[in-house]
Amino acid sequence: MKKVRCPKCNSYTVFDETRYQPGQRLVFVCSQCNKQFAIKMPPAPSPMKEETLPQEGSPREEGIGASIIVVENAFHYRQEIPLEMGDNVFGRYVYGTNINKPIETVDPSVDTRHCIIRVQKGKDDRLQFILRDAPSGTGTFYMNEILRNQDRIRLQDGSVITIGATTLILKLQGE
Repeated sequence: MKKVRCPKCNSYTVFDETRYQPGQRLVFVCSQCNKQFAIKMPPAPSPMKEETLPQEGSPREEGIGASIIVVENAFHYRQEIPLEMGDNVFGRYVYGTNINKPIETVDPSVDTRHCIIRVQKGKDDRLQFILRDAPSGTGTFYMNEILRNQDRIRLQDGSVITIGATTLILKLQGE
């Protein structure tokens, strides 16, 4: 099941994506505001040629193998947001917001620019995940401790971050 958001009122419509063909155009009518809007199903993935497959030990194209899990609650559904090298700026999705990791939520206690997770390579060539507040109005919590503006926290697999009434969990692939 997939959820699509109404562009007018931000309410969600749920549909079964397995009933439709790749590339097919779907039209919905929002049950809240009666706005009609359309989406296009993503095209079918093209088969990769054997020589373009990543070699063992080489970086994978789809990311660095780490993501943030947004735990479902009354304000939003479960989301998985892949991390990338550099600053990953998290906040509430609002049209036109200049962040690269939006969380689709109606939680008013999540700022539009709330916290930042910096992904970088350490001296030992291993990835480091460093959390800081953006700064935000309600604060960023790491393992139930509020971060001060100058705090920089190194995250591990399973680290729990709280922004507003939203819980984020760092998930490393293969750990």
